[in-house]
Amino acid sequence: MSVEHASMRIIDGYARGDEDIAADEVWALEAHLETCRVCRDRLSAAVASQVPAVAALVGTVWSDLGPRLAAATPVPRRRYRSAWLSRWLTPTMVPWLAMAVSVTLLALLLELAGTGTGTGEVSLVLLLAPVLPVLGVAASWSRGLDPAYELTASVPRAGLYLVLRRTVSVLAVIVPALLVGGWVTGVTAAQWLLPCLAFTSTTLALGGVIGVTRAAVALVAVWAAVIVVPTLAASRTSFALQTGGLPVWGLVLTLGIGVLIARRGAYSVLGAHE
Repeated sequence: MSVEHASMRIIDGYARGDEDIAADEVWALEAHLETCRVCRDRLSAAVASQVPAVAALVGTVWSDLGPRLAAATPVPRRRYRSAWLSRWLTPTMVPWLAMAVSVTLLALLLELAGTGTGTGEVSLVLLLAPVLPVLGVAASWSRGLDPAYELTASVPRAGLYLVLRRTVSVLAVIVPALLVGGWVTGVTAAQWLLPCLAFTSTTLALGGVIGVTRAAVALVAVWAAVIVVPTLAASRTSFALQTGGLPVWGLVLTLGIGVLIARRGAYSVLGAHE
Protein backbone atom coordinates (compact mmCIF):
# COMPACT_ATOMS: atom_id res chain seq x y z
CA MET A 1 0.00 0.00 0.00
CA SER A 2 1.45 3.37 -1.03
CA VAL A 3 1.48 6.48 1.07
CA GLU A 4 -1.48 8.13 -0.69
CA HIS A 5 -3.62 5.34 -2.13
CA ALA A 6 -4.02 1.59 -1.91
CA SER A 7 -2.40 -0.52 -4.62
CA MET A 8 -4.61 -2.13 -7.26
CA ARG A 9 -3.26 -5.53 -6.22
CA ILE A 10 -4.82 -5.19 -2.78
CA ILE A 11 -8.00 -3.57 -4.09
CA ASP A 12 -8.53 -6.29 -6.73
CA GLY A 13 -7.82 -9.05 -4.22
CA TYR A 14 -10.16 -7.46 -1.68
CA ALA A 15 -12.91 -7.18 -4.29
CA ARG A 16 -12.53 -10.87 -5.23
CA GLY A 17 -12.40 -11.92 -1.58
CA ASP A 18 -8.95 -13.49 -1.87
CA GLU A 19 -7.92 -15.29 1.30
CA ASP A 20 -4.17 -14.83 0.75
CA ILE A 21 -4.24 -11.12 1.64
CA ALA A 22 -2.49 -10.46 4.95
CA ALA A 23 -4.78 -9.46 7.82
CA ASP A 24 -2.90 -6.23 8.46
CA GLU A 25 -3.28 -5.26 4.80
CA VAL A 26 -7.04 -5.86 4.97
CA TRP A 27 -7.40 -3.73 8.09
CA ALA A 28 -5.21 -0.98 6.63
CA LEU A 29 -7.24 -0.96 3.43
CA GLU A 30 -10.56 -0.77 5.27
CA ALA A 31 -9.31 2.09 7.43
CA HIS A 32 -8.00 3.88 4.33
CA LEU A 33 -11.31 3.46 2.50
CA GLU A 34 -13.06 5.40 5.25
CA THR A 35 -11.32 8.61 4.24
CA CYS A 36 -10.36 8.10 0.56
CA ARG A 37 -13.08 8.58 -2.04
CA VAL A 38 -10.68 7.78 -4.89
CA CYS A 39 -9.95 4.29 -3.53
CA ARG A 40 -13.64 3.71 -2.83
CA ASP A 41 -14.39 4.46 -6.47
CA ARG A 42 -11.56 2.14 -7.57
CA LEU A 43 -12.94 -0.62 -5.34
CA SER A 44 -16.43 -0.11 -6.77
CA ALA A 45 -15.06 -0.40 -10.30
CA ALA A 46 -13.09 -3.53 -9.34
CA VAL A 47 -16.20 -5.17 -7.89
CA ALA A 48 -18.22 -4.33 -11.00
CA SER A 49 -15.61 -5.76 -13.37
CA GLN A 50 -14.35 -8.80 -11.45
CA VAL A 51 -17.36 -9.96 -9.43
CA PRO A 52 -20.43 -8.79 -11.38
CA ALA A 53 -22.68 -11.11 -9.37
CA VAL A 54 -21.89 -9.17 -6.20
CA ALA A 55 -22.42 -5.86 -8.00
CA ALA A 56 -25.78 -7.08 -9.28
CA LEU A 57 -26.80 -8.21 -5.79
CA VAL A 58 -25.86 -4.85 -4.31
CA GLY A 59 -27.80 -3.07 -7.05
CA THR A 60 -30.88 -5.20 -6.38
CA VAL A 61 -30.73 -4.58 -2.64
CA TRP A 62 -30.20 -0.86 -3.13
CA SER A 63 -33.08 -0.54 -5.61
CA ASP A 64 -35.39 -1.95 -2.95
CA LEU A 65 -33.82 -0.13 0.00
CA GLY A 66 -33.40 3.28 -1.64
CA PRO A 67 -37.11 4.25 -1.77
CA ARG A 68 -37.59 3.14 1.84
CA LEU A 69 -34.72 5.27 3.02
CA ALA A 70 -36.02 8.25 1.07
CA ALA A 71 -39.41 7.89 2.74
CA ALA A 72 -38.01 7.46 6.24
CA THR A 73 -37.89 10.37 8.68
CA PRO A 74 -34.34 11.76 8.71
CA VAL A 75 -32.46 11.53 12.00
CA PRO A 76 -31.37 14.93 13.35
CA ARG A 77 -27.67 15.56 13.05
CA ARG A 78 -25.75 15.17 16.25
CA ARG A 79 -24.02 18.18 17.61
CA TYR A 80 -20.32 18.41 16.79
CA ARG A 81 -19.40 18.21 20.46
CA SER A 82 -21.27 14.95 21.07
CA ALA A 83 -19.87 13.44 17.87
CA TRP A 84 -16.35 14.39 18.93
CA LEU A 85 -16.82 12.96 22.42
CA SER A 86 -18.17 9.69 21.04
CA ARG A 87 -14.83 9.10 19.34
CA TRP A 88 -13.04 9.21 22.67
CA LEU A 89 -15.59 8.03 25.24
CA THR A 90 -18.29 5.40 25.53
CA PRO A 91 -21.38 5.60 27.76
CA THR A 92 -20.11 2.67 29.84
CA MET A 93 -17.02 4.67 30.82
CA VAL A 94 -18.91 7.55 32.43
CA PRO A 95 -19.96 5.88 35.72
CA TRP A 96 -16.50 4.31 36.15
CA LEU A 97 -14.77 7.64 35.59
CA ALA A 98 -17.18 9.32 37.99
CA MET A 99 -16.45 6.63 40.58
CA ALA A 100 -12.67 7.05 40.17
CA VAL A 101 -12.89 10.82 40.62
CA SER A 102 -15.21 10.37 43.60
CA VAL A 103 -12.78 7.93 45.24
CA THR A 104 -9.97 10.44 44.72
CA LEU A 105 -11.97 13.23 46.35
CA LEU A 106 -13.06 10.94 49.20
CA ALA A 107 -9.46 9.90 49.85
CA LEU A 108 -8.45 13.56 49.85
CA LEU A 109 -11.17 14.49 52.34
CA LEU A 110 -10.32 11.59 54.64
CA GLU A 111 -6.64 12.48 54.56
CA LEU A 112 -7.24 16.13 55.31
CA ALA A 113 -9.70 15.30 58.06
CA GLY A 114 -7.79 12.52 59.75
CA THR A 115 -4.13 11.86 58.97
CA GLY A 116 -2.55 15.11 57.79
CA THR A 117 0.58 15.12 55.71
CA GLY A 118 3.41 14.73 58.19
CA THR A 119 6.57 12.71 57.59
CA GLY A 120 6.09 8.96 57.68
CA GLU A 121 2.31 9.12 57.45
CA VAL A 122 0.37 7.33 54.73
CA SER A 123 -1.11 9.41 51.91
CA LEU A 124 -4.37 7.85 50.73
CA VAL A 125 -4.19 9.78 47.46
CA LEU A 126 -0.71 8.41 46.81
CA LEU A 127 -1.84 4.92 47.77
CA LEU A 128 -4.78 4.86 45.36
CA ALA A 129 -3.31 6.85 42.46
CA PRO A 130 -1.67 3.93 40.60
CA VAL A 131 -4.82 1.80 40.36
CA LEU A 132 -7.52 4.42 39.74
CA PRO A 133 -6.91 4.74 35.97
CA VAL A 134 -6.89 0.95 35.66
CA LEU A 135 -10.60 0.85 36.50
CA GLY A 136 -11.46 3.30 33.73
CA VAL A 137 -9.25 1.51 31.21
CA ALA A 138 -10.90 -1.82 32.01
CA ALA A 139 -14.35 -0.28 31.58
CA SER A 140 -13.40 1.34 28.28
CA TRP A 141 -12.35 -1.93 26.63
CA SER A 142 -14.35 -4.66 28.30
CA ARG A 143 -16.32 -7.45 26.66
CA GLY A 144 -18.72 -7.68 29.58
CA LEU A 145 -19.36 -3.97 30.15
CA ASP A 146 -19.73 -2.69 26.59
CA PRO A 147 -22.92 -4.02 24.93
CA ALA A 148 -21.53 -3.02 21.51
CA TYR A 149 -18.17 -4.76 21.93
CA GLU A 150 -18.60 -7.07 18.91
CA LEU A 151 -19.49 -4.16 16.64
CA THR A 152 -16.60 -2.12 18.04
CA ALA A 153 -14.09 -4.94 17.59
CA SER A 154 -15.10 -5.44 13.94
CA VAL A 155 -14.44 -1.91 12.69
CA PRO A 156 -11.10 -1.12 11.01
CA ARG A 157 -9.91 1.21 13.77
CA ALA A 158 -10.74 -1.13 16.64
CA GLY A 159 -7.17 -2.08 17.40
CA LEU A 160 -4.55 -0.27 19.44
CA TYR A 161 -5.63 3.05 17.89
CA LEU A 162 -9.01 2.93 19.63
CA VAL A 163 -7.58 1.50 22.86
CA LEU A 164 -5.13 4.38 23.17
CA ARG A 165 -7.85 6.94 22.43
CA ARG A 166 -9.99 5.63 25.25
CA THR A 167 -7.01 5.35 27.59
CA VAL A 168 -6.10 8.98 26.93
CA SER A 169 -9.69 10.01 27.72
CA VAL A 170 -9.49 8.11 31.03
CA LEU A 171 -6.22 9.78 31.98
CA ALA A 172 -7.54 13.18 30.91
CA VAL A 173 -10.27 12.88 33.55
CA ILE A 174 -8.38 11.18 36.38
CA VAL A 175 -4.96 12.87 36.20
CA PRO A 176 -6.31 16.40 36.91
CA ALA A 177 -8.18 15.07 39.96
CA LEU A 178 -5.00 13.39 41.22
CA LEU A 179 -3.02 16.53 40.46
CA VAL A 180 -5.31 18.57 42.70
CA GLY A 181 -5.22 15.90 45.40
CA GLY A 182 -1.44 15.70 45.31
CA TRP A 183 -1.07 19.47 45.43
CA VAL A 184 -3.39 19.82 48.42
CA THR A 185 -1.73 17.02 50.38
CA GLY A 186 1.83 18.00 49.49
CA VAL A 187 2.65 14.89 47.45
CA THR A 188 4.95 15.59 44.51
CA ALA A 189 3.50 14.88 41.07
CA ALA A 190 6.24 12.39 40.15
CA GLN A 191 5.40 10.20 43.17
CA TRP A 192 1.92 9.40 41.88
CA LEU A 193 2.19 10.16 38.15
CA LEU A 194 4.89 7.60 37.32
CA PRO A 195 3.14 4.72 39.16
CA CYS A 196 -0.13 5.82 37.58
CA LEU A 197 1.27 5.69 34.04
CA ALA A 198 3.24 2.51 34.77
CA PHE A 199 0.12 0.69 35.94
CA THR A 200 -1.83 1.92 32.92
CA SER A 201 0.80 0.77 30.43
CA THR A 202 1.17 -2.57 32.21
CA THR A 203 -2.59 -3.11 32.12
CA LEU A 204 -2.64 -2.51 28.37
CA ALA A 205 0.42 -4.71 27.84
CA LEU A 206 -1.09 -7.62 29.79
CA GLY A 207 -4.47 -6.92 28.23
CA GLY A 208 -3.15 -8.02 24.86
CA VAL A 209 -2.33 -11.41 26.41
CA ILE A 210 -5.08 -12.21 28.93
CA GLY A 211 -7.67 -9.50 28.26
CA VAL A 212 -7.91 -5.99 29.67
CA THR A 213 -10.45 -6.77 32.38
CA ARG A 214 -8.48 -9.74 33.71
CA ALA A 215 -5.25 -7.74 33.60
CA ALA A 216 -6.86 -4.88 35.53
CA VAL A 217 -8.30 -7.18 38.19
CA ALA A 218 -4.99 -9.02 38.59
CA LEU A 219 -2.94 -5.83 38.94
CA VAL A 220 -5.37 -4.27 41.43
CA ALA A 221 -5.32 -7.48 43.51
CA VAL A 222 -1.51 -7.59 43.50
CA TRP A 223 -1.29 -3.91 44.43
CA ALA A 224 -3.74 -4.34 47.30
CA ALA A 225 -1.95 -7.42 48.67
CA VAL A 226 1.64 -6.25 48.24
CA ILE A 227 1.39 -2.49 48.87
CA VAL A 228 -1.95 -1.32 50.29
CA VAL A 229 -2.43 -3.82 53.11
CA PRO A 230 1.18 -3.75 54.42
CA THR A 231 1.30 0.04 54.14
CA LEU A 232 -1.89 0.54 56.15
CA ALA A 233 -0.81 -2.06 58.69
CA ALA A 234 2.58 -0.42 59.25
CA SER A 235 1.21 3.14 58.98
CA ARG A 236 4.17 4.21 56.88
CA THR A 237 4.62 4.85 53.20
CA SER A 238 6.10 1.91 51.30
CA PHE A 239 9.40 2.31 49.48
CA ALA A 240 7.51 1.74 46.22
CA LEU A 241 5.74 5.08 46.71
CA GLN A 242 8.74 7.07 47.88
CA THR A 243 11.00 9.09 45.60
CA GLY A 244 13.64 6.36 45.78
CA GLY A 245 11.33 3.99 43.91
CA LEU A 246 10.74 6.32 40.96
CA PRO A 247 13.46 4.74 38.75
CA VAL A 248 11.76 1.37 39.16
CA TRP A 249 8.43 2.84 38.07
CA GLY A 250 10.15 4.45 35.10
CA LEU A 251 11.52 1.04 34.10
CA VAL A 252 8.08 -0.58 34.48
CA LEU A 253 6.55 2.16 32.34
CA THR A 254 9.17 1.66 29.63
CA LEU A 255 8.72 -2.11 29.62
CA GLY A 256 4.95 -1.78 29.47
CA ILE A 257 5.13 0.55 26.47
CA GLY A 258 7.63 -1.74 24.76
CA VAL A 259 5.42 -4.82 25.18
CA LEU A 260 2.37 -2.84 24.06
CA ILE A 261 4.11 -1.77 20.86
CA ALA A 262 5.46 -5.25 20.19
CA ARG A 263 2.01 -6.83 20.63
CA ARG A 264 -0.09 -4.02 19.17
CA GLY A 265 -1.86 -6.45 16.84
CA ALA A 266 -3.34 -8.33 19.81
CA TYR A 267 -6.05 -5.69 20.18
CA SER A 268 -7.48 -6.58 16.80
CA VAL A 269 -9.08 -9.73 18.23
CA LEU A 270 -12.03 -10.20 20.55
CA GLY A 271 -9.88 -11.78 23.27
CA ALA A 272 -8.62 -8.36 24.31
CA HIS A 273 -12.15 -7.52 25.46
CA GLU A 274 -12.28 -10.23 28.10
